Amino acid sequence: MSDLFAIKGLDVAIHGTPILKGVSLEIARGETFGLVGESGSGKSMTALAAMQLLPHGAEARGRILLDGADVLSLSETAMCRLRGRRIGMVFQEPMTALNPVKTIGEQIAEGLVLHLRLSRAGAMERVMHLLDRVGLTRAKVGPDRFPHQLSGGQRQRVVIAMAIACQPDLLIADEPTTALDVTIQAQILSLIREIADTEKMGCLLISHDLAVVAEMADRVAIMKDGEIVESGRTAALFANLTHPYSKALMAASNHVPKRPKGPPRTPASHGTRPILSVRELVRSYPQPRRSLFRAAEPFIAVDKVSFEIRAGQSVGLVGESGCGKSTLARALLGLETPNGGAIEVLGQDPNAARGATREAVHRAVQVVFQDPYGSFNPRHRIGRVVAEPLHLLRGEITAKEARERVAGALVEVGLSEADMAKYPHEFSGGQRQRVAIARALVTRPKLIVADEPVSALDVSIRAQILDLFADLRARHGLAYLFISHDLSVVRAITDDVMVMNGGKIVERGKTARVFDHPRHPYTRMLVAAAPRLSDALAIRAAIENRTTGP
Repeated sequence: MSDLFAIKGLDVAIHGTPILKGVSLEIARGETFGLVGESGSGKSMTALAAMQLLPHGAEARGRILLDGADVLSLSETAMCRLRGRRIGMVFQEPMTALNPVKTIGEQIAEGLVLHLRLSRAGAMERVMHLLDRVGLTRAKVGPDRFPHQLSGGQRQRVVIAMAIACQPDLLIADEPTTALDVTIQAQILSLIREIADTEKMGCLLISHDLAVVAEMADRVAIMKDGEIVESGRTAALFANLTHPYSKALMAASNHVPKRPKGPPRTPASHGTRPILSVRELVRSYPQPRRSLFRAAEPFIAVDKVSFEIRAGQSVGLVGESGCGKSTLARALLGLETPNGGAIEVLGQDPNAARGATREAVHRAVQVVFQDPYGSFNPRHRIGRVVAEPLHLLRGEITAKEARERVAGALVEVGLSEADMAKYPHEFSGGQRQRVAIARALVTRPKLIVADEPVSALDVSIRAQILDLFADLRARHGLAYLFISHDLSVVRAITDDVMVMNGGKIVERGKTARVFDHPRHPYTRMLVAAAPRLSDALAIRAAIENRTTGP
């Protein structure tokens, strides 16, 4: 099988600093090639070099061949004809890849008009076909929608539609499922696989998720510090890893945090008052009127939800986008006013409490957001960022005590007092998440609500953060509400789990029981959709044995 795409001895330097060093790989037509590594390893830079979209100050040497023609030798005009037409790219964050002031139909049609010279009517007809192809029928999502009106999974489907619109020879998918729910992730991966098989496209799949790569890729290369440290057929490579870095990645993917021995792990302490008690909670939103004389029924995002969390307990909350998880979290944090039911924190209603009681309630519950960088003021130093929740203690501690609290919180999460003087952009993604955890700890809370705290982190950084959560729980008896789409994370870090669908809790119980023996059809669907590295490798090994056997 001849190579459709090949990179040979690629070196990339930015302002003289080496970024890629002698990178070489080949992709045959109809083949999916996985590129694995942590943030900063050079994966995305390799993809950008293939598209000639390197940042200012970058210099590339070597060869990048598409059907034998060297892409690096092409002019910008020639590359404009190539991008989108022969090479399509699915970017990691679809919202930044889409124009917020244009409809999705206009954005998909743009490449069709430019590259294929279709008429406006012909392009829009093709747009409708493409939206159907990626599972966005007119009944669900019309071409007149804007990006902000779509969910994350729907936006990713639009980006895929744009990438395949002109039937390219090569599809580059850069972390196409990061931060997506397991069911949406399964749908997106199945879609990419089906399109690559049907169109006989080559596919370069970039990911830090080894389970996704094992499921999708025929061959894999592992990158570290701008170099490919080892490569080969997927199952054979993962079964015989030789490089220490590759082995560390595999170990991190299978990492399970140690369970704390000190705090109570279940609500078995019947005599103790719950930290958080939720009873029959309802949160609804008004909808636009259907007509002048007919009002629309309100949309019920949270529908009579009840649960309790006690000291030292770790509870998971899982479900797809739109199921009500984030709305429930906002209500618990006092950012949404419930329409019915009751919330009690340490026996107090956070919405009715006033003055010192209200501040005591709010400092008992803190939050760690999915995107720490987005929750930091980039112009504030880390000392000020971490100190923000201490306004809840105004009058109770001095400025010196506040500084000591901030320094202590940073040290507890594995940073240092000197980091107080730095700015958010000076930290890596994992370090920024540690800062976010330090900010949550600084008021010495009883409960931390962690909203997708590790979804965008590399596997080794994820393992470190999960270990940190477990360690803090053991030392302080913290309770957690973990909101995550990653069932492996929830399995590793929680004692009990709640499964949410359509605003309701459809199943709950001990985490191992719920995931190993799910009872509700929706839970069974979630568990079936979650990629498992061992299962994916077993299937991949069977495929490789068939293709290489007698």
